[in-house]
Amino acid sequence: MQRRRSSSVLLALLVAGCGGGSEALQSFSACDQAPSFVTPNPAYAWTPNAIRLVSEELAPGVFAIYDTDAAEHGPAGIPLATSGGFVVGDDGVLMVESMINRQLFCQAVALVQAETDRPIRYVVNTSSHGDHSFGNIFLPDDVEIVQHEQTAEYIDAHFEEDVAFMEANFGVDQGIDEIEPVTADIRVADSGWSVDLGGVVVEARHYGFAQTPGDLFVYVPDAKVLWTGNAFVTEEPGIPWLLAGNGSAAEVTLTAVKDSLPADAIVVPGHGRPLAPAAMEFSIAYLHAMLAGVETAVADGLDVEATVAAVALPDYQGYRLWDWIHKQVNVPNTYAEFKQ
Repeated sequence: MQRRRSSSVLLALLVAGCGGGSEALQSFSACDQAPSFVTPNPAYAWTPNAIRLVSEELAPGVFAIYDTDAAEHGPAGIPLATSGGFVVGDDGVLMVESMINRQLFCQAVALVQAETDRPIRYVVNTSSHGDHSFGNIFLPDDVEIVQHEQTAEYIDAHFEEDVAFMEANFGVDQGIDEIEPVTADIRVADSGWSVDLGGVVVEARHYGFAQTPGDLFVYVPDAKVLWTGNAFVTEEPGIPWLLAGNGSAAEVTLTAVKDSLPADAIVVPGHGRPLAPAAMEFSIAYLHAMLAGVETAVADGLDVEATVAAVALPDYQGYRLWDWIHKQVNVPNTYAEFKQ
């Protein structure tokens, strides 16, 4: 399938405002300043204001948005910025994810408006995490925000915690301080949600707990394109982030998602470039091996420190965040669950 890529250097739209000076384009008052790019800070998982986004057409009217360094950094295990995308129908556009801050939100909108003058009608957040949803604050009132009902409830109850997490890992100097919570307009039940944009149907599917209780998977059936959010974070050697634990459910859900897709589908991970469904197998295998290793360690009476040492999993190493995500998050959270 031939794909078309749009350069992230579509900054003329941002300089003039995301409306680009055309009366036909939807107006985004938040995007009235040119972006100010910074040098990446190695203290951050990735530096939001250093990121340049690119769009890629995966099927007619169906676009992924992702970090322009994805092809180089993903296989090297270097963390990447949030991926999203958009779907263009005769009646309007659905955007996947609103990004972490004003600058990345406005880049995403500029990429949409470089392809179409049809208005953005919906924005789907695949989870509660701020790097997928903080940009909601910059949406005009006529754009409907779509979240799973558990995601909406979590944001209502834990917004300040997520802001603190995002600032700790992505920087207090990256515009996160201006973010405010925004209430979802459409709260999706476990049965899912769909919309006809005019000639193209988009589905928001819920398969169960993957990384959060309210993970949504956005699917365009006719194009066979799926956005996974952080349920499938990135390609090998990247591994799942079990920030909320529940690794056993994550393995079941990720396997069900992969098995539901045709082999020639296109998967857009939460952080990375478009991939084939088979790319999910590394994350599934990691979860299976990690769960088995921790279960054995608990049965053998090891404490958590000894379990981290025992569950080394050399075949799955290579991710730059391995020492944090595997050793400090995944194994300890899984240990606590098996000890219950």
